[in-house]
Amino acid sequence: MFFVDTIEMAGLGNRSYLAGGERTAVAVDPPRDIDQVIAVAARRGVRISHVVETHVHNDYVTGGLELARVTGAAHLVPAGARVSYERVPVHDGDRSEIDATAGLTLRALATGGHTPHHTSYVLEENGTDVAVFTGGSLLVGTVGRPDLVEPRLTEDLARAQHASAHRLATELPDDTVVLPTHGFGSFCSSGQAEGGSTTIGEEKASNEALTRDVDTFVADLLAGLDDIPAYYAHIGPTNAAGPAPVDLTPPATADAAEIAARLADGEWVVDLRNRVAFAEGHVAGSFNFEAAGQLATYLAWLLPWGKPVTLLAESTEQLATAQRELVRVGVDRPAAAATGEPSRWVREGETLVSFSRATFADLAGHSKDGVVVLDVRRASERAASFVEGSVHIPIHSLHRSLHEVPEGQVWVHCAGGMRAAIAASLLDAAGRDVVAVDDSFAAAEKAGLTVRTR
Repeated sequence: MFFVDTIEMAGLGNRSYLAGGERTAVAVDPPRDIDQVIAVAARRGVRISHVVETHVHNDYVTGGLELARVTGAAHLVPAGARVSYERVPVHDGDRSEIDATAGLTLRALATGGHTPHHTSYVLEENGTDVAVFTGGSLLVGTVGRPDLVEPRLTEDLARAQHASAHRLATELPDDTVVLPTHGFGSFCSSGQAEGGSTTIGEEKASNEALTRDVDTFVADLLAGLDDIPAYYAHIGPTNAAGPAPVDLTPPATADAAEIAARLADGEWVVDLRNRVAFAEGHVAGSFNFEAAGQLATYLAWLLPWGKPVTLLAESTEQLATAQRELVRVGVDRPAAAATGEPSRWVREGETLVSFSRATFADLAGHSKDGVVVLDVRRASERAASFVEGSVHIPIHSLHRSLHEVPEGQVWVHCAGGMRAAIAASLLDAAGRDVVAVDDSFAAAEKAGLTVRTR
């Protein structure tokens, strides 16, 4: 018998896995905070004998090197990956015994496309293929994007993705369980995956890489590629060099005077509370990135790389969770932090500031008042439909483009409210009169606003 445990990285839209038998196990694409992988192994009562990487990741910092060091496991990395640390180079067809008693073996399959060196790993039980760890190759209903390595390689890698998907579909039985790392909200996915589990047979029937000819597939894939988070440019080199161990100890506590001083120095002060609480009262100049949202993705995307960040949280638990999320994307140590009541974050004699929240129905009632409607969704979202007369600046560009927002009261919206809250906080910090539209975009047309399609 064998087991496969899934380790969710929900904020990044990724999954890691621990698979094995009664005695030993393999960790696949582990996150940087390796303590949770070790905890899963402890609950199973198994030793981690192998740590494998499907590829050099661009979207999160790997924990593979540190996990292998701590556990003494063999660290398997595709031979074609250019890394600066000692590892076991893996070639197509290589086999590694995971648990002899359970008859478990891992077989490497070269599946280039997401990266040139990408490798999937087939889990065999007594010679039978039972699962395949596909990393950023074959995902649930889609494939990993091919444009993260080098623009000149993108089309060739897209064609390689098609070939790799067909290799997996041809060589593996239909009932083989497909276990990807990306694709559950990750920007490493070329499309939006639906559902949480799949098999080779199910993908044969529904995955466009397996139901379309290569030219059609590649054309559609390239046309649908969206913006790449800015921090990806730093994560790949970090993983290739070998990430340092994490430090999740609590940061130094900042009082109101220090918070004010850090703001005055141009540092980022990030409020992790939910967007409703932030809008009702916050430190002037602070930014709102909800801890419960895609904190790591959007903060790492917008934060100038290396700039000190101070975190404001409603509890020590919220702060600790945020730290864990952020180390996964290379935002290692907050410069300082504060928790508790927001009134304690401002100096004596100062008060918290606020801005309004609204719905699309409210916006419809003010649409003739000359307000500025700012759409901060991605270009691909706006291409489907948009509010007539709205200004478009994607959220990840807004902090560099505040001067492009027309004068007047700004009503900012996204698809559901989270990104609008981030944008509203940026505008508020810049001294703009802002209203955050906290509503589903699907309500815009129903509210009486004119929604156009291209």
